[in-house]
Amino acid sequence: MTETPGFDRHMLEALVCPVTHGPLSYDATRQELVSRSAGLAFPIRSGIPIMLIDEARQIRADD
Repeated sequence: MTETPGFDRHMLEALVCPVTHGPLSYDATRQELVSRSAGLAFPIRSGIPIMLIDEARQIRADD
C-alpha cells in the first residue's frame, strides 16, 4: 500500500489566492486550499497545490 504525501502546512504561509491575492485556508478533509474571497477551492494532488484557476472548484457559502 502506497501512502499519498501530505500537504506541508508551512507552505500555506507563502501561498495566496491567484485571483484575489488573499489568504487561503486548508481543508484537510477535501485536500484543498480554499479562497473564501474568490469562492474557489484549489485541489492538492500528491501533496502539491494546483493553483490554476481552471482546476479550481467553485464553492458555495455552506462549503
